[in-house]
Amino acid sequence: MLNKIVMTMATIRIFSGSLEILAALLMLRLNQIDKALIVNSSLAFVGPLVLISTTTIGLVGLSDKISFGKMLWIVGGVACILTGVLKK
Repeated sequence: MLNKIVMTMATIRIFSGSLEILAALLMLRLNQIDKALIVNSSLAFVGPLVLISTTTIGLVGLSDKISFGKMLWIVGGVACILTGVLKK
């Protein structure tokens, strides 16, 4: 029996991966650099949302097993990753 939280996290990741594959196929279909760049830029928005949502779901599932301090460290780590990726 699969854990519901793990199943939810995996489902979000499968959806995200499927979206990446569909975007790649769309780029090939459009066959134009400017349009492919627009599709690629759209994916830059999806990645952080997937990271935040899967991490949040995982933290909710662990909330009864880890201390509040450790949870803050995890949230801080995710914030650092997002800051490093999104800041120019």
